[in-house]
Amino acid sequence: MSLSQTDAMQIARVLTEALPYIQRFTGKTIVIKYGGNAMVDEALKSGFARDVVLMKLVGINPVVVHGGGPQIGQLLARIGKQSQFVDGMRVTDSETMDVVEMVLGGLVNKEIVSLINRHGGAAVGLTGKDGGLIHARKLRVTRKTPEMQAPEIIDIGHVGEVASVDTAVVDMLVRGNFIPVIAPIGVGEEGHAYNINADLVAGKLAETLGAEKLILLTNTRGVLDAEGNVLTGLDGPQVDALIAEGTISGGMLPKVRCALEAIRAGVRAAHIIDGRVEHAVLLEIFTHEGVGTIIRGSRGPAG
Repeated sequence: MSLSQTDAMQIARVLTEALPYIQRFTGKTIVIKYGGNAMVDEALKSGFARDVVLMKLVGINPVVVHGGGPQIGQLLARIGKQSQFVDGMRVTDSETMDVVEMVLGGLVNKEIVSLINRHGGAAVGLTGKDGGLIHARKLRVTRKTPEMQAPEIIDIGHVGEVASVDTAVVDMLVRGNFIPVIAPIGVGEEGHAYNINADLVAGKLAETLGAEKLILLTNTRGVLDAEGNVLTGLDGPQVDALIAEGTISGGMLPKVRCALEAIRAGVRAAHIIDGRVEHAVLLEIFTHEGVGTIIRGSRGPAG
C-alpha cells in the first residue's frame, strides 16, 4: 500500500529537517545518561535502543551511561535488606555493594546491551573497573547544623566520586564501531569498588572524551521557569542566575550543576530532556524544537 501524499510530505519534512543535524554531528561523540522511566517502560526502552542504533548508523558515536537505583532497591528488598539514604545517596555497606555490582554491572547493563543488539547495534557492556576506566575515591559527606561546633562526618560506605577517567577502552570500542554501555561503578586505589552517581559519571566521561554533547534523560520536561514553562537555549551565566534566584532548586540542581561543569570543561552543549517521551534522544538531536532544555557552552552553537 502506497503512502498518501500528506504522509509522504510529512516524512520528507522530517528527513529534511534531520539532514543538517546528521551532517553536523557525524563523527562526533555524544554521551547519554540513561535512566528514569525510559529504563522501565517497554515502549520507551525499545525506542531508546533504536535511537542509539540509528545514531551509530548515521556516523555519530553514542556512549551510554546508565543508572539503576530502583532495580537495586528491588533486589535489596527481595533479600530482606533495608535501603537507607543520606541526602539522597544510598548507604552502601559491603553487602549492599555486592548487590549494586550484581545489578548495575550484570542485570541492568546486560539488558541494555541485549536490547541495543536486538535492534541491530553492536553494544559492549562495561563497568568503571574495565580497563581502569573510572578511578574513584570515597565520597565524604558532612552535615552541619547551627548548634554543632564542627561539621558531622557521615560514613555512607562504598559511595564514591570520580577521581579520574581513562578512556582508552572506550576509545578502542568506538574505533571498532561498537556502542559502549557503562555502569557507574568505579575502583579506588586500594581496589575497592564504589557506587557513583550516573549523572556525574556521564558528565566526567563527556569532559574527558571531548564530547559534542552530554544528554541527561530525566522524568521531567526539563528546566522549568516559575510558571512551569520549559527553559532552553541557556548559557552558563543564565543558569547561575536561575539557581541564585531559586528557580532551579531541589532534585534538578544536581543535574544542572553536572551540565554546567561539563560545558565549562569544554563539552559544547548539555541537554536535560524528558525521557518519558518516546524517541526523546532523536527528537532532541535532530529537530529544531527538541524535547527539553539545552545549555550551551562557550565553544559555540551545538544545535
